[in-house]
Amino acid sequence: MHIAFLTPEYPHELVKHAAGIGTSVKNLVVALVKNGITVSIFVYGQDEGAIFQEDGVKIHLIKAQKYKAFGWYFHRKYIQNYLNKYIVSEAIDLIEAPDWSGITAFMNLKVPVVIRFHGSDTYFCHLEQRKQKLKNFWFEKWAVMKADAFIAPTSFAGELSKELFGIKNKTIKTIYHGLELDQFENTNPLAYEKGVILYIGTLIRKKGVLELPAIFNKVRNKYPEARLVLIGNDSYDIKTNFKSTWELMQQGCSSEDLRAISYLGKIPYQEVKEYLKKSHICIFPTFAETLGMVTIESMALHKPVVNSNIGWAQELLVDGESGYLVHPKDHDMFANKIISLLLDEDLCQIIGAAARRRVETNFDIEKIAKLNIGFYKSIINFDF
Repeated sequence: MHIAFLTPEYPHELVKHAAGIGTSVKNLVVALVKNGITVSIFVYGQDEGAIFQEDGVKIHLIKAQKYKAFGWYFHRKYIQNYLNKYIVSEAIDLIEAPDWSGITAFMNLKVPVVIRFHGSDTYFCHLEQRKQKLKNFWFEKWAVMKADAFIAPTSFAGELSKELFGIKNKTIKTIYHGLELDQFENTNPLAYEKGVILYIGTLIRKKGVLELPAIFNKVRNKYPEARLVLIGNDSYDIKTNFKSTWELMQQGCSSEDLRAISYLGKIPYQEVKEYLKKSHICIFPTFAETLGMVTIESMALHKPVVNSNIGWAQELLVDGESGYLVHPKDHDMFANKIISLLLDEDLCQIIGAAARRRVETNFDIEKIAKLNIGFYKSIINFDF
């Protein structure tokens, strides 16, 4: 069986960009290859075209094309022709693509297409209650209409996408994103820096970071030694047109609280894991997500997490057992959960251990890969 992934990003030094979609795709690809599946990656929108092999995977960088008019159509057709060439010559059985931007709209591919709901513009606009450009909706809607089947990283993301796009009579399979657990071992979970609260993710309104100044202030009123560490890219704020969300966050902080906050920007992934291990608590007050890989990564490293309680998050952990689920706008409750963990090392240890067990049960990439393989086979009707 030969599976191909069409994606705008992938973690590799030659690829322009890599974030959540790229990380989840690579985690799955590595596990598929270990299970004997042939995999090709097609990364579109790149500065230069290239084809190379790495770790048993053929990676195609598809150069972005420029057109005087109707680029949204002709670029998709260019990618379609590129894919169909290799579908035939390399006997590809199925293409998986993301929902974001409806990249497969207008494409007629020679194999079944599975769309994975990483989070469409339609989905995020709905959760954030902001207006969507009509053309963005129709690109995504058209891609969904043409797809043969769908994979959702949570049941919540699948059901909401089904409702938003009016999907009928097509299979939507819930398969969580997975982690390669031996890459997330924490042999000494009691070795952490007391009072360090860690947030990882883009500094952007939808991730709930503008709630953090109020939450952190309440934490420091009860636990003055607390420190907040922020890791991730800064972002433009869509609501205020402010160029920097980090600057907006600073405006909401007292001078005393600011001295206890460290913003590290984007740092190498291996360094992120070291900060995770050193942190006391991890917090993710997001308003819009499909699953939240960084929450899973934190849990895998035995970290107690205080997380948003919206929709998808209720599939990640059990509230009060393997972490805490709180609405980001409930500053008092969010702060109280953080404080209870800061003040009780035994509680941190108990919840951290339960978090690790939950990841082992639900998010082990070896188990996840087999679920994906079974689903691909059902779509392809492959005769084994």
